[in-house]
Amino acid sequence: MAGGPNQGTDMTHLKTAILIVSIAVGAVGGVGAYTFWYANGASYLTNDPAACANCHIMRDQFDAWQKSSHHLVAVCNDCHAPHDLVGKYWTKMDNGFHHSLAFTTGRFHEPIQIKSRNRAVTENACRSCHQDIVNAVDHAVYGDDSLSCIRCHSNVGHAN
Repeated sequence: MAGGPNQGTDMTHLKTAILIVSIAVGAVGGVGAYTFWYANGASYLTNDPAACANCHIMRDQFDAWQKSSHHLVAVCNDCHAPHDLVGKYWTKMDNGFHHSLAFTTGRFHEPIQIKSRNRAVTENACRSCHQDIVNAVDHAVYGDDSLSCIRCHSNVGHAN
């Protein structure tokens, strides 16, 4: 006898386990794919500001951006995503997950507020685009300490 008396039973359990795992992975993948399609997920991979307004909660920010001083020179990603490729898509992925979780569960502050990590990204974007003037103001007025751009100019990109 080549195998033990339980070999057939062990194979049945293995096949059942593989089937259950396959069904679970397929269900999660299917739900994920449907959610990505339903939420127009591919639009978030672009630089199109309209993608930010896919979620109704962002409509006010989108409308305010259209009236702002920056709407002709900067899109959402220019201010709200790092300028390097990996940082940009990591931030978009991280924010996308947390935003969809918050909006789906209804657990978010109203009006929405920027988180500290994203505030730092936006601050760095201000400093990157306006480097000459920011450096001059920082060194002339504050010495080695730097002032937060968005503390005083919080509505520049989203004028009301």
